[in-house]
Amino acid sequence: MNVAILRFPGTNCEFDTQYAFEKLGHSTQIVWHNDKTLPQNIDLVVVPGGFSYGDYLRSGSIARFAPVMQEVGKFAANGGKVLGICNGFQILTEANLLPGALKRNTNLHFISKYQHLKVVSNDNAFLNKCQKDEVLHVPIAHADGNYYVDDENLAKMKENGQILLRYCDENGKEESINGSVEAIAGVCNETKNVFGLMPHPERAIELLLGSGDGVKMLKGFEG
Repeated sequence: MNVAILRFPGTNCEFDTQYAFEKLGHSTQIVWHNDKTLPQNIDLVVVPGGFSYGDYLRSGSIARFAPVMQEVGKFAANGGKVLGICNGFQILTEANLLPGALKRNTNLHFISKYQHLKVVSNDNAFLNKCQKDEVLHVPIAHADGNYYVDDENLAKMKENGQILLRYCDENGKEESINGSVEAIAGVCNETKNVFGLMPHPERAIELLLGSGDGVKMLKGFEG
């Protein structure tokens, strides 16, 4: 699998993401935000975490206008798979490639810890290696992870299986950690080829560092 990983000024997870996919045996290429084309024969575009443009104005609001994002939009429109992690999730919502928006955490603090997640839907190219209702243990690190979507669109997303992950405790009971609507931690678009989540699966691929659950998440893209 060939993976393109975007880099913006302020991105800080591109090399973690590159390490994760290369550990799984895939080829990767870092793509600069001013590039006007994506590499050929790409199977997956990843918009990694960090603080693109210093999170000025609003997280992801400047990055969405980068030249490379026009190509990401075309790639997604043609059925290409796109994954946004943390700041990447924020960028994809700002670019209208994913529904909803990410707001400041309700406690107004940056949250950085390992967090349990419940798999809500595995009928997609991202989480198909996971079991429905499986509890995963993955790091989170965000200040603007409070996911919001209006009731009408939330209902449509539920019906279409677009809610991917929810924050929970170790027993799978939903847990509100940042104010997200219904404890949502990750979603996808209607056609299920664009995915976004606040947790960091690329930081959960080494048991020595606390968890290997990110492996089965990222391996989902292998088909």
